[in-house]
Amino acid sequence: MNVAYVFATPNASIILEKMIVPQLEEGRHGATVAGMFFFMDNNYLLVRGNPTGERLAALSKKSGLLLMGCDQCCFMRGIADKLYDGIPIGCFPDLYKALSGVKIDQVITL
Repeated sequence: MNVAYVFATPNASIILEKMIVPQLEEGRHGATVAGMFFFMDNNYLLVRGNPTGERLAALSKKSGLLLMGCDQCCFMRGIADKLYDGIPIGCFPDLYKALSGVKIDQVITL
């Protein structure tokens, strides 16, 4: 099963740090994560120097997992140019295009 995550709630960092990232690193998540899209302050997780972002960037390089920050959210916070290398910013049309080659079975918003 292929899933995509949308991180929109303030608790997203805890869910990523304590649950999803360790499961992905250990190969026991149970689904293929094709993409993750970050809203509002969750984009700070993708900023260079953030330990969770570093782990996510490593997973992305290893598996091809798409990580994308909301462009407007990044611009409003002044972090658009501070994300880990290879992590694009965009809006829903960009997300749809980036995931168009993957059959997504579920989109999960956290």
